Amino acid sequence: MNKKEIGIYIHIPFCKQKCYYCDFVSFANCTNIKEYINQLKKEIKETNLSQYNISTIYIGGGTPSCIDSTYIVEILEILNKEVAKEITIEINPGTVTKEKLQDYYNSGINRLSIGLQSTNDELLKKIGRIHDFNTFMQTYKMARNIGFKNINIDLMIGLPTQTITDVQDSLKKVIDLSPEHISVYSLIIEEGTKLENMISKGILTIPTEETERNMYWKVKETLEQSGYNHYEISNFAKINYQSKHNLDCWQQKEYIGFGLAAHSYVNNIRYSNTDNLKKYLENIEQNRIIQEVQNLESKRKEYMLLGLRTIEGINIQKFKNKFIDNPIYLYSKELNKLVKDKLIEVDDNYIKLTNKGIDLANLVWEEFV
Repeated sequence: MNKKEIGIYIHIPFCKQKCYYCDFVSFANCTNIKEYINQLKKEIKETNLSQYNISTIYIGGGTPSCIDSTYIVEILEILNKEVAKEITIEINPGTVTKEKLQDYYNSGINRLSIGLQSTNDELLKKIGRIHDFNTFMQTYKMARNIGFKNINIDLMIGLPTQTITDVQDSLKKVIDLSPEHISVYSLIIEEGTKLENMISKGILTIPTEETERNMYWKVKETLEQSGYNHYEISNFAKINYQSKHNLDCWQQKEYIGFGLAAHSYVNNIRYSNTDNLKKYLENIEQNRIIQEVQNLESKRKEYMLLGLRTIEGINIQKFKNKFIDNPIYLYSKELNKLVKDKLIEVDDNYIKLTNKGIDLANLVWEEFV
């Protein structure tokens, strides 16, 4: 009997310092890390993973690299990771040592995602990052020397006082390092964050929407000219180095999340763990929340929404293989409107965003929410 493939997400909700823009479920200088890891391992052990083949593992946060690496090794030892095609851990400069990176490598982790955000030290200070560019360079070189051959670097655009020249400078320095993958995210001002408070008080200002969009297209042009394939709105990769974990999620494949506030998608059910640390530590089984039980229509609409995140778009034949119906006829009203507004293109094989659609992606996705 063939086992079903599953992705695994592990949430480590601890940070050395909370970034000013962050509204993720994470805590700075938390004292109950050991207690949390023990509960996390218990949650994994009590889940029947033997019925699955684990295709990918993603360890995110928070900042997974701020805790002792022995905890990461212990977590991975519980999982049947031998069949995993990709095991990723997020790390931040200023939280890793050569010994930590060696432990990650020895435990089977084969992909690093490094949170750089900018090569401009002043910009890094303004958004509450704990590192400077020199610290990042030390981290990157250590990772390469240890043997990591699949590294992603995160950058951000639309930062306070950031200019297109700043973005170009960051791109040049990062491209010169030749990482396998580069993610570029637009800053989102989240309610209740320190950054939102600073902007509302006039302490910091952010670029105009037009400037931020110009930054985005400069990023796209520069990275594509440098050999990076733009395969998802915020993601660029060299050939064969797309994030397998994220691609599986965008293709509506199943995954199980472990840890505080982690989300799962299994058997058409989306559920999440509590985001209350005290409740998670007390009893995980009583603190899982069903977010959605999908019916056929909600599953099809979500497939459309997720597919339009990718630059390739929705493969019509794959949609028909999965759902039988042809999406062009199934969603003719929505698609005709989006074509008329020049937000998408439709041919016999694909439905995908236009450049205008990429800029106004939220308007496109609203048609399928």
